[in-house]
Amino acid sequence: QVQLVESGGGLVQPGESLRLSCAASGFTFSTHIMRWFRQAPGKERELVAAITRAGAITNLADSVKGRFTIARDNAKNTVYLQMNSLKPEDTAVYYCNAVHYTMTVNYWGQGTQVSVSS
Repeated sequence: QVQLVESGGGLVQPGESLRLSCAASGFTFSTHIMRWFRQAPGKERELVAAITRAGAITNLADSVKGRFTIARDNAKNTVYLQMNSLKPEDTAVYYCNAVHYTMTVNYWGQGTQVSVSS
């Protein structure tokens, strides 16, 4: 059974940090590109960050460059999203996504809420 379980969300003040984790099971983690998406109320889901299978290449949305980083630990089947200098506009549900490198299979987590407010 495929599972992607996100954790680490919460309520923080502007300028603070959070680290999201996504623990994967039920599939071969190292053959999947891992991505983080987010969806704010009333908005479409958007891609925030992506990391290739071995972690050699990462991509970040322009809105989070310089503040967020993505990393993975293939030995632990886990992907992380380090979020620094959080802003109110970062408030959203953050979703972990796994896509096979052939782009033929796609898995989603249930999401974790991140709220940034003073």
